[in-house]
Amino acid sequence: LMACAKVISQFELLGPGDAGRRREWSDEEKIRIVEESFRGHRQGSATARRHGISRSLLTLWRRAYRENRLVASPEGFMAVSIAPGPVAGPESGTDADARIEIVLANGRRILVPAGIDPGSLARLLPVLERA
Repeated sequence: LMACAKVISQFELLGPGDAGRRREWSDEEKIRIVEESFRGHRQGSATARRHGISRSLLTLWRRAYRENRLVASPEGFMAVSIAPGPVAGPESGTDADARIEIVLANGRRILVPAGIDPGSLARLLPVLERA
């Protein structure tokens, strides 16, 4: 008689509730993980393992971080400072020509018309921060 060999392999069966196993990371979390990966020598792989992400994903996040594409709290409040502007002289235009200078967190400066719609400006600023 021939002996019957039985092979048992281990595998995981995913149910319908497990379909969304991908984790969504906020920009704040990505920034924290990337900055952690920069500390010390050869910390990238260890950091990726510690957070359960692939080394290649961490590499993508690091590139986005260096290119200022990771923005912490893009839809939250932004720091604003008001500085005295130049004194209006006779050569100045009307109020319709008034401009507001905005310094973004990434260091860029933009000039916008003083009468800009606040809603439009609120949609514009996060885009300019990421650009």
